[in-house]
Amino acid sequence: MSQLPACPVCGMENTYPDDANYVCADCGHEWPMQAAAEESDERIVKDSNGNVLADGDAVVLIKDLKVKGSSITLKQGSKVKSIRLVGGDHEVDCKMDAGNFMLKACYLKKV
Repeated sequence: MSQLPACPVCGMENTYPDDANYVCADCGHEWPMQAAAEESDERIVKDSNGNVLADGDAVVLIKDLKVKGSSITLKQGSKVKSIRLVGGDHEVDCKMDAGNFMLKACYLKKV
C-alpha cells in the first residue's frame, strides 16, 4: 500500500487522492500531487511529543541515556542548544558538555 503524505496545513494523515490533487478529509485542504512528490525528499523529524524539529532548535532529554562504550550517562532534563538534523537511525547531532553525540529524536523534547 502506498504511503500518502500528511496534510501540509493541519498535519493530519487522513488524506486521499482526487484526480491530480491530494485532499485532507479533516480540514478540506487540497494540494497538487506533483508538489507533494517534490517535498517528500525532505525528511521530517519529530520529538517525543510530535513537534517538528529543525536545525538550530533547543531540546531537553526526557530520560537518562547511557552512552555505549563509556561510563558517561546523559541526565534527564539536560538542555541541548543548537541541534543539527542528519540522516540515519540517530537523527540529531548535538554538542554537550560531555562531548558530541548522535541522539534519537524520540528521547528529546523541544523547548
